[in-house]
Amino acid sequence: MSDFSTSNRRGFITSIARLSALSVISLSPVKGFSAPLRNASVSIITGPYLQSAGTTSMSIRWITSENCYGWVEYGETAALGKKAHTVTDGLVNAHSRIQEVVLTDLVPGQQYYYKIASKVILDFQPYKLIYGETTYSSVYTLQTIDPHAMQTNWLVLNDIHDRPHSFGELIRHAGEAPYDFVFLNGDMFDYQTDEQQLIDHLIHPCTETFATKKPFMFVRGNHETRGKFARQLREYFTNPGGQYFSFQTGPVFTVALDTGEDKPDSEPVYAGIVDFDQYRRQQAMWLEKQLQSRAAKKASFRVVMMHIPTFYSGDWHGTMHCRELFSPLFDRYKVDLVIAGHTHKHGIHPPVKGQHNYPIIIGGGPKDGKRTLIKVSADSKQLLVKMLGDDGAELGEYKIN
Repeated sequence: MSDFSTSNRRGFITSIARLSALSVISLSPVKGFSAPLRNASVSIITGPYLQSAGTTSMSIRWITSENCYGWVEYGETAALGKKAHTVTDGLVNAHSRIQEVVLTDLVPGQQYYYKIASKVILDFQPYKLIYGETTYSSVYTLQTIDPHAMQTNWLVLNDIHDRPHSFGELIRHAGEAPYDFVFLNGDMFDYQTDEQQLIDHLIHPCTETFATKKPFMFVRGNHETRGKFARQLREYFTNPGGQYFSFQTGPVFTVALDTGEDKPDSEPVYAGIVDFDQYRRQQAMWLEKQLQSRAAKKASFRVVMMHIPTFYSGDWHGTMHCRELFSPLFDRYKVDLVIAGHTHKHGIHPPVKGQHNYPIIIGGGPKDGKRTLIKVSADSKQLLVKMLGDDGAELGEYKIN
């Protein structure tokens, strides 16, 4: 029999109750005393940067130093006058550092003025929210896509490989020529490390160079699939449809493919946690539907953007698998042009009978003297591609009539 009597048990329970009451009292704030709040200000670490332009919409992203409620003020004049924030399932997106607001119901082909705003959230309780200060950006301009435009122009960069200075140095060679957007065609990095790398080596240099006014689209190269932060990459960018996608600007229907890794999935370096063969097969089925679409058939030109080219890239697994899956579709549906990277050796390859019925343009590599800027311009009668070296000299061109 236990020696712990009923009276002792009652005394023990009473003592515990007293201790609990003291704990509650000790955790309660003293009347008239406010616990110090953390810094009431917030900074915009990078941005705004424009993404996923549409005929009536535009995605605007930025990153803040603290968890915030963010919104965009915009209008057809610098006076702005309208406000937009993002709502998901009835909840306004808030309490996050990675901000995105999609402006909708815009007028096609219209210029708008905008600025971003972030209000820091100091304390987020179930029934009480405390805000800090609000930070605003400067006022910038953006322009929606005109679906009836007779011409389109864009720039292509590839294989930057963690050399952030290359963005400004290459894009300045575009001069005063107009362009609608910039396409980042893979291998902007060596591998994915953390958020700071994305900011320092891509987002900030793009924002400083063009991305506050012109959107960019970003399709992965094989190096974007590597590293511990690779699976978070998609949280920072918005393409018009996901990791692989299609879009139309003026007379051009464009498909962007995510070509994945260049080695077999079974390679020990991947440790059993990749499945790019199946991923590419899924894209091939999707690709055929895109090329069968009314938009693709009606377009004056059909262009494919992809990092690993179907030819001129050796016989590694990634190249051969892309060739097997995609090249027959390019031939069957009369793709007019493929723009790629990956090889670090620029090239302009016309169609070759019995191999590929479409031209393949391959951008250069990351080192000085090997870097390239590709300029694409098209109207209903002609598509022209020009490739410039990092000294601004023209390396070649290709015309499709």
